[in-house]
Amino acid sequence: MAKIKILFIGDVVGKAGRCAIEKLVPALLNTNSIDICIANGENAAGGKGITRKISNQFFSYGIDIITSGNHIWSNKDILSALDTDGRILRPANYPDGVKGIGSTTFESKKGYIIGIINLMGRIFMKPLDCPFKTAEKEIKKLKKRAMVNIIDFHAEATSEKIALGRYLDGKVTAVIGTHTHVQTADEKILPKGTAYITDVGMTGPHDSIIGAKKDAVFQRFLTQVPVKIEAASDDIWLNGVIIEADYDSGKALSIERVSRKL
Repeated sequence: MAKIKILFIGDVVGKAGRCAIEKLVPALLNTNSIDICIANGENAAGGKGITRKISNQFFSYGIDIITSGNHIWSNKDILSALDTDGRILRPANYPDGVKGIGSTTFESKKGYIIGIINLMGRIFMKPLDCPFKTAEKEIKKLKKRAMVNIIDFHAEATSEKIALGRYLDGKVTAVIGTHTHVQTADEKILPKGTAYITDVGMTGPHDSIIGAKKDAVFQRFLTQVPVKIEAASDDIWLNGVIIEADYDSGKALSIERVSRKL
């Protein structure tokens, strides 16, 4: 049985998160014999969005695919890359005609081919196309090339994430929740062989409120007046999961939470 190992890194936030990627990822890849590395990078530029320069830095550190979510549009600099660099994904359930792609396949140095699908939830989020139906369409397309398929489900509601995980159990290798920036302790292999976690967590400053400086967030809650939110910088951690899968069947064998302090 051929086995493949995937490192999925939780939402990278600001300069602190970028520093964690630079300092921690190369060692994680080597010590864990990782075949493919995926990271959600939609908050990597100042806590909101990502730039072409940052994405290229991430690739140089060993990240193979960058997923995203609702903040992918925050920096115009990245828009041209969405049409030219297939390693950067935006959610697949945006309407037809939107820049970029929402799924892709990637071939590792060992020749393993893996599919990656980026989706966004609809509860407390923008009213996009149905992530459940979009997932089925993208899975059918990717399985022509890859049995191992990973979904980044960028969603707010726990119920929606659990529902998608259960709905796709046995159809994909893993459903990984992103967006809420708090690593959950519910990683598991579902009955039909899909690895699942509600939220993979945040790579960035944990002395913060989901990556933001605390005082500005306090003011928002206390006054309900818009206040500029900036990325924090202290107590830097990398959150993620390592998934091991049977390459031939696409079924997950294990999922392990990763939490590393810089």
